[in-house]
Amino acid sequence: MIKTVEALNEKAAACSKCLDDKLKGLDSKRHIVLCGGTGCLSSHSTEIMEKFQEVLEAKGVADKTTVNQVGCFGFCSQGPFVKIYPEDTLYRLVQIEDVEEIVEKDILGGQIVERLLYVDPATKEKIAKQDDINFYKKQRRVALFGCGVINPEDINEALGMEAFQGLKKALTMTQQEVVDEVLASGLRGRGGGGFPSGRKWQFALNQVNDDKYVVCNGDEGDPGAFMDRSILEGNPLAVIEGMVIAGYAIGAKNGYFYVRAEYPIAVKRLRIAIAQAEELGLLGDDIMGSGFSFRCHIRLGAGAFVCGEETALLNSIQGKRGMPRPRPPFPAVSGLWGKPTIVNNVETLACVPYILRNGAAEFAAVGTEKSKGTKVFALGGKVNNVGLVEVPMGTTRRELIYDIGGGIPNGKKFKAIQTGGPSGGCLTEEFLDEPIDFDNLVAKGSMMGSGGAIVMDEDNCMVDVAKFYMDFICDESCGKCTPCRIGTKRIYEILVRITEGKGTMNDLEELKELADTIKTNSLCALGQTAANPVLSTMAHFMDEYEAHILEKKCPAHVCKNLMEYVIDKEKCIGCGMCAKGCPASCIARTDYIAPGHKLASMEIDAAKCVKCGACISTCKFSAIEKR
Repeated sequence: MIKTVEALNEKAAACSKCLDDKLKGLDSKRHIVLCGGTGCLSSHSTEIMEKFQEVLEAKGVADKTTVNQVGCFGFCSQGPFVKIYPEDTLYRLVQIEDVEEIVEKDILGGQIVERLLYVDPATKEKIAKQDDINFYKKQRRVALFGCGVINPEDINEALGMEAFQGLKKALTMTQQEVVDEVLASGLRGRGGGGFPSGRKWQFALNQVNDDKYVVCNGDEGDPGAFMDRSILEGNPLAVIEGMVIAGYAIGAKNGYFYVRAEYPIAVKRLRIAIAQAEELGLLGDDIMGSGFSFRCHIRLGAGAFVCGEETALLNSIQGKRGMPRPRPPFPAVSGLWGKPTIVNNVETLACVPYILRNGAAEFAAVGTEKSKGTKVFALGGKVNNVGLVEVPMGTTRRELIYDIGGGIPNGKKFKAIQTGGPSGGCLTEEFLDEPIDFDNLVAKGSMMGSGGAIVMDEDNCMVDVAKFYMDFICDESCGKCTPCRIGTKRIYEILVRITEGKGTMNDLEELKELADTIKTNSLCALGQTAANPVLSTMAHFMDEYEAHILEKKCPAHVCKNLMEYVIDKEKCIGCGMCAKGCPASCIARTDYIAPGHKLASMEIDAAKCVKCGACISTCKFSAIEKR
């Protein structure tokens, strides 16, 4: 039990030495760690870990080698990952059948299994160290500190990586001094709004009330986003510590984690971390003898996207329907059960210990003038290096997509990057060298959001992209206010008409009018930003909208009603494989030719074709194309 600061110092020193010995090999052991993030777990990371344990036992070296899971390595497209200490060798795309070779060659023989190393696509060089891979070179881990290094279910490893050192410092300061430190850091909310966190804390501190609350928003609902999930899975104690510091700063005694029920691994590790912190006395009554008491609770979200909005989230915690309410009063004045409440998202709270531990100046030294620190992005879509990245604010989109993301696959041309989730906007090539920060993104017609970044190439239809996001928003609208409930549905219907070739030029005017009405009159940010995907795609890709309407063509060959599959008779040899694979039986042989002559070609009956694409994937001669 840690009852004093001195006890924490003693415990942390012992844990730090133990972790350092492990990473540097000073304990005379080899250590195998596997990525324990959701992505790698779905690719059998746990089974691979169990196989390692089995093989090590069979080889008689289980007492000289440890095996455990850590948080997300971030480089999701290359997982599952296995890293071996103290050499720091990183193996990627590891399968169960690779385990015996790794043990035999590396653990027992001291030789690197080169075929499992990452290969740089440009130089073809095999790279053994994580930090030497381009994907990691420009990253800087603040919110993701400890993820991929420590076992998230072992508080001792977290203490070895400076866990609760920020809280220790905070408890020596006054509440106002803690708030001032966060203000000086320039930390802005990483959940999407970008509101200065210190100002929010100041509002709550100024309220006189016996009961106050801290709420962690872990209701991450943006399509393709997994930043908060990975932080909770990889280093939950950092978020807990951030919550406790926030509680001390405003005078709260209780904090609530609101996490999606679809994140079972994050919830499990969060529960373990809370229990371990309570057992050591770092949560509960009289923390480190300071007289300050704080407890953490967990509430599970039911999957409603709108509960990412803070007032809807607070309603949900209280057992009410998750619907936003008008503001003011803001939660910092009247929030959970009518008491002063601050709501910060997972990434924001994960940055707080770093700020208290290292000082506001160090945090503020990174980033831009108005956007300090780093930002975590879930980089996905049409990009070679899919994964979780944390970069300094001010990093350009070109660096994000090409230096870290490795560019566009298959030599395709970049078309747009969509940031900010379903309420964000699509930005084109002309904005690639613009810095990424809160204000710049808004000025260009997009937004930071929680950090989703979806890359699109020439094969994406931007009208279809707008339709996809509007369909999502229609489903997720809570229906409380008329502009959002009905307006988004009307926009979606217009987009459907356009993608089916039934649109008119008047539809474009209606889209703009509806967008303006919804933005101006909706109750919460979901409706106020709902039209962003439509407006940004219309601003940058009006030619695609006009092609759908005037030419009845989809330039990207995505919208089924506006395209057809055609067989090039010069390339077709008439083998019939496409006909065998066609589920609609719409392909037949034409112009029969006698044996001994050139084979006849095939032909598609456009009236029967369902445009599934099975014929294209079946044809070995690239004789079928979309038009």
